[in-house]
Amino acid sequence: QVQLVESGGGLVQAGGSLRLSCAASGRTFSSVSMGWFRQAPGKERELVAAIRWSSWSGGSTFYEDSVKGRFAISRDSAETTVYLQMNSLKPEDTAVYYCAISPSFLADQRMGNKQTYDYWGQGTQVTVSS
Repeated sequence: QVQLVESGGGLVQAGGSLRLSCAASGRTFSSVSMGWFRQAPGKERELVAAIRWSSWSGGSTFYEDSVKGRFAISRDSAETTVYLQMNSLKPEDTAVYYCAISPSFLADQRMGNKQTYDYWGQGTQVTVSS
């Protein structure tokens, strides 16, 4: 059973920064896609950023348009840990942020589909005050 443990959420003023972490355990992966999704009250859960890699690929990243240039997703090459560095935060970034993982190298068109991710973290609250 795969477990995802998230950390790093909190309260920050607009313009500030936070760094989220997501550590996966329970199995090893030769190919993996990991994503950060967020869900604000009354809204659908949406992809914020995702990263994929495998033993035969150096990996690639994807970003939702509203966070491009402000957020950066990265991974620890030694462990299955993914980070989301969030800079220049805005009140509209306020949401519960979830980490998700798929034990496969997802195609481009599937990266944003939350149905394609098999395991989810418990979520971490990010609140940006104006």
